[in-house]
Amino acid sequence: MRPHKFLLAVCLSLALISGGCVYRVNIPQGNYLEAKYLDQVQVGMTRSQVRYVLGTPMIADPFHPERWDYLYYFKTGKTQKVEKRLVIVYFVDEKVSKIVKPEGEFKDPPLPRSSGA
Repeated sequence: MRPHKFLLAVCLSLALISGGCVYRVNIPQGNYLEAKYLDQVQVGMTRSQVRYVLGTPMIADPFHPERWDYLYYFKTGKTQKVEKRLVIVYFVDEKVSKIVKPEGEFKDPPLPRSSGA
């Protein structure tokens, strides 16, 4: 009986110790926008020019065709910290009329890195 209890205690100890060693992957989603590209978008640009600089928007709402939403979501696997960015580009007569971006200085979001060994 005693060897079984000892084996059970060892197995439980290993399970508890290894529970903290779980790898959590980083989760990037949406449009990764760098500040240098966002700064290139100016009022008066056409939709195709904006698409060339920033890419296709994450959300192009058919009910609000005059608005493009560029959304970026990044969840760090290790700390579970979430970072969200939203940039909205408004159009009037197929040209940029207004750009809404986060308050303050726009810093580049974290890079989505792979876990290469």
